[in-house]
Amino acid sequence: MKITSREVLADSQGVSIVKLVIQSPAIAAKAKAGQFVVLMVKEEGERIPLTIVEADPGKGTVTLIVQEAGLTTKLLAGAKAGDSLYSIVGPLGHPTVIKNYGKAILVGGGVGIAEIYPVAKALKGAGNHVTVIIGSRAKGLLILERELKAAADDCIVMTDDGSYGRKGFVTEALKELLERSKYGLVYAVGPIPMMKAVSGVTRPFGVFTLASLNALMVDGTGMCGCCRVSVGGKVKFSCVDGPEFDAGQVDWQELSSRNSIYNEKEKHICRLRNAG
Repeated sequence: MKITSREVLADSQGVSIVKLVIQSPAIAAKAKAGQFVVLMVKEEGERIPLTIVEADPGKGTVTLIVQEAGLTTKLLAGAKAGDSLYSIVGPLGHPTVIKNYGKAILVGGGVGIAEIYPVAKALKGAGNHVTVIIGSRAKGLLILERELKAAADDCIVMTDDGSYGRKGFVTEALKELLERSKYGLVYAVGPIPMMKAVSGVTRPFGVFTLASLNALMVDGTGMCGCCRVSVGGKVKFSCVDGPEFDAGQVDWQELSSRNSIYNEKEKHICRLRNAG
């Protein structure tokens, strides 16, 4: 579980996004697009889920991309090549169903761009025409543009402030595409408001839409119930039933409320650490 390399992908406006390559042969041998790991940086730390961005069975490595948010992600992003993680478990969750949908649109926002990358490669490999829409607040926060342009047939870049690509939200580009052509799949990963908005855009067009949920998670086995989410009126557990669900069936308000439940405590512990 040694970190073999570390690269800062973005460091702007107080946001840092870091790419880590981790030695983990057993996970690398089995990982598929859409799956994730749960890791601990230190023994006394919390467990956090992260999507497997790349797996190299030959080298026995997995690539993770993390955005600093709370204490644990700050510790992880601050780790150096040669450091070791306390634990890493995976691959977890159902892999993305990869088949020929014909034409597919993948929408990634913020650090969610990293999570659409393996799915874009897999869908392209299955013969789909793949369009990716990636968006960030500003140019300095955009990641994996070069990689996604290589993996997809088309790549549309949106920034909220217009500092790069087109000015506007990813949903604007998505709506334009859906008005011009028929698609078999829309796949979205990013902030909860973005995924909710994507669901709202695709609903009138009747296109099958998946969202990979970033629910709070602890054990990753469905036992603790921390990652429960209501989908189609039924209780699901993101770790074992997901992480991907029909976006049109997700109770987005409930997911948003549950994901923010520890925000104040997280800010408090970060303040204590900074004060110390």
